[in-house]
Amino acid sequence: MTAEFLKGTNLYLVGMMGSGKSTLGKYLAHTLNYRFIDTDDVIVQAIGHSINDIFADQGEAAFRNIETQVLAQVAPYTNTVIATGGGMVIQQKNWSYLQSGLVVWLNVSIDELMTRLSRDKSRPLLKAGNLRDKLTTLLDQRQQRYAQADVTVTYQTGEKVDAVAKRTLEAIQTFITENPSTSSTIDR
Repeated sequence: MTAEFLKGTNLYLVGMMGSGKSTLGKYLAHTLNYRFIDTDDVIVQAIGHSINDIFADQGEAAFRNIETQVLAQVAPYTNTVIATGGGMVIQQKNWSYLQSGLVVWLNVSIDELMTRLSRDKSRPLLKAGNLRDKLTTLLDQRQQRYAQADVTVTYQTGEKVDAVAKRTLEAIQTFITENPSTSSTIDR
């Protein structure tokens, strides 16, 4: 598939941790002949510490500020699929950067997230307490922000990345067709 319909516009993938933003992002970038950036990876490379260490040493607020700085640095790019951290949407300021491209919410059920994250000890917001309760609370806090995305792609149980990517690209094309006003975003 060619990316001509996107005219170089960035795709921002948002969603809960464990929703598959990085996996889908890499696949989409390869399919579209775009570059791929994972904002969490950029943070780790730039700071030289794991996200867990940043949370432990500097706190969540400092991490969120770094996250915004990274988003500001990658937003001017074109032809890029950007996988964002799960909490990227919580700061309203970040939406000015996200809306410079097309925002895709990868919506995954709590049950699926539980399966994917049950053994993952690298997520600072999931360290203590009941995993289902923590995920439910985070989703409740973020869902309204995620829903501001241009396109929502809901993961179907057992679906492979190629199928999710195909549905994502179809949903993006439909969104562009049905929303001619997006041409200002697409034509940048």
